[in-house]
Amino acid sequence: MLSLLVSQAKEAETGSEDTQRKQGAFRGMVSYLCALAYLVGAVVAAGLALLVAFQERLVYVPVLPGLSRSYSMTPSRLRLAYEDVWLQSADGIRLHAWFVKVFPDCPGPTILFFQENAGNIAHRLEFVRIMLQRLQCNVFLLSYRGYGASEGDPSQLGIIMDAQAALDHLFQRNDIDTSRIVVFGRSLGGAVGSALAKENPDKDLK
Repeated sequence: MLSLLVSQAKEAETGSEDTQRKQGAFRGMVSYLCALAYLVGAVVAAGLALLVAFQERLVYVPVLPGLSRSYSMTPSRLRLAYEDVWLQSADGIRLHAWFVKVFPDCPGPTILFFQENAGNIAHRLEFVRIMLQRLQCNVFLLSYRGYGASEGDPSQLGIIMDAQAALDHLFQRNDIDTSRIVVFGRSLGGAVGSALAKENPDKDLK
């Protein structure tokens, strides 16, 4: 009887040790999974932080691959009469633009041209030449901040301020018909033009 009790006690002790080993292994697995989850979370958080920090550089493309930021040509190469214009945005960024006139003494209409994302205003000159020929209008081409000869770095809020500076400049000129200013944009420029028109309901922009 005594030997039976001793045997049962040993079996119970052995079972307890097995249970402890299993529990230890389970706790080790849980610790490993928790550490792995923390590591994955840290990597994801770091990736999101980098995405936020560099999102403007990912969105805006002032320079086309293989090309420089400088203008590849000016309107004079296409025999277009133009004026170099320098503006300042509300936050102090110096901006460059070309004001191309269909005729030296033509008062308007004037198209305020907002370009697509990639490249600069020099890459739009062929299109502008066609606009002048077919529409008999002036064209004001703005270089967004960070594009072409304009200073600064592009951002959504910054480009909207640049557009406002261009519009304000046109309304201050006395050599155009300010009642016939047409806002025109392609791709990114379409969004810029829409935002500008929304912010200036009193100016009756076309």
